[in-house]
Amino acid sequence: MKLGEKIRYLREVEGTLRGLGRALTQQEVVDAIRDRLGKPISQSYLSQIESGARPHLTNSSRMLLAKFFNVHPGYLVDDPEGYHTELQSQLRVAEDKLDLWLINGAEQFRRDPEVCEALLAVARHEDSRKCVVLLGAILDTPKLAERLLQVLRPEKPEPGTQAVRRPL
Repeated sequence: MKLGEKIRYLREVEGTLRGLGRALTQQEVVDAIRDRLGKPISQSYLSQIESGARPHLTNSSRMLLAKFFNVHPGYLVDDPEGYHTELQSQLRVAEDKLDLWLINGAEQFRRDPEVCEALLAVARHEDSRKCVVLLGAILDTPKLAERLLQVLRPEKPEPGTQAVRRPL
C-alpha cells in the first residue's frame, strides 16, 4: 500500500470512529492536529502526499501524523515492492478486518444507538475476536443471553412497583 492510500484510509477510520459516517476531510485533519497537538501541517501538504506528488513525509510530519492517528511512525511509508499482508500474523490481519467490519456495521446501525455503540465497543476492545467468540458462546447457551440482560440491564419498574431481579 502506498503512503497516500494509508493516509486516506486513516482519515476514513478516524471519521468513522468520531461518528461522522464519512472520512475526515484533509482540512478537518489539519484543524484537529493544530487543536489537539498544537502543531501546524498544511492541507496542501496532505493533498500532495495523498496524490503521490510528494512520495515521502518529513520526519516531523511523520511523527505528527503518527501521533494524531495513533499509529507507529513506521506505518507511514510506502510498503516495499512485493510486500504482502500475509507476512503478518494471520490472526492480527483477521482481527484488523474484524475491527473494520464492526466499525462499518456500526455505521450501518447509527440510527440504533445501542447497537451502534455495542459494535464500536467490540471494535475498540483489544481482543475483538474474543468478544465475538464469547457472544457466540453466550447465544449457544440456552437462555443465558436473556438472564444476562436481566442482570445487566434490569427493566425499569412500573410507577409504584419495585424492580424484581431474578437470580441467574
